[in-house]
Amino acid sequence: MLEKMKPIIAEQLNVEESEIKEDSNFKEDLGADSLDLFELVMALEEEFGVEIPSEDLESIVTVNDVIEYLKGKGVTA
Repeated sequence: MLEKMKPIIAEQLNVEESEIKEDSNFKEDLGADSLDLFELVMALEEEFGVEIPSEDLESIVTVNDVIEYLKGKGVTA
């Protein structure tokens, strides 16, 4: 699933795919701000066909958090 997410994250956050790891922190490692994260979530919702409510965003800090969240929603890569 990480490989499918890398291009989306790279495009939304304007970073190189090689910088994106499972333990990457969106704010600290990838330089995302609140608007970046909002746009990223919208792109991921569209790509994976899920809705991520804003109250769930607080628990999503790293790339792996998104992967685990999507797995919990039954999304497979």
